[in-house]
Amino acid sequence: MNQDWEDRVTALWGRFDEYAETARDEARFRADVDVLVAELPEGSPLGPFEQACAWDSTGHSDKAVPLYREALARGLADVSPYKARRTKIQLASSLRNIGQAEEGVRLLEAELDAPSDELDDAVRACLALCLSSLGRDREALSLALGALAPHLPRYQRSMANYARLLVEPAERPGA
Repeated sequence: MNQDWEDRVTALWGRFDEYAETARDEARFRADVDVLVAELPEGSPLGPFEQACAWDSTGHSDKAVPLYREALARGLADVSPYKARRTKIQLASSLRNIGQAEEGVRLLEAELDAPSDELDDAVRACLALCLSSLGRDREALSLALGALAPHLPRYQRSMANYARLLVEPAERPGA
């Protein structure tokens, strides 16, 4: 879509907190998203993406999941690789929320090998949540520490090593 449309979507999301957390206000927010989506060409993957985000952000992961899938199926990656990656992160989070964390893990493990961008830590954080939901807490903690380590003012190397050792067998002297 054009920059004007993107700017209006960004502005709407910037006002998200103005929509109180009542069901009526949340419905009004989703309706405002729908108004913008109605301006898109038929078949645009941006429509289901924005609608999924609106449902998700108002606490309805179950309604967001099929819309995220639709956005990806319509070719969101061709329109916006960045939004496609966001979709995968948010889809995985929603899947976890509805009890399908295994699928979230599969989705995000593939993203670990994707080209690096500013969403890398979000991938790891969401993957950690999915892993924890499956009782794989050591792996989850390893991912979380590994993502945090580069942002620390000190101890980056130590924390990265501790993160690695949570999932790898410890090296023993003389082994």
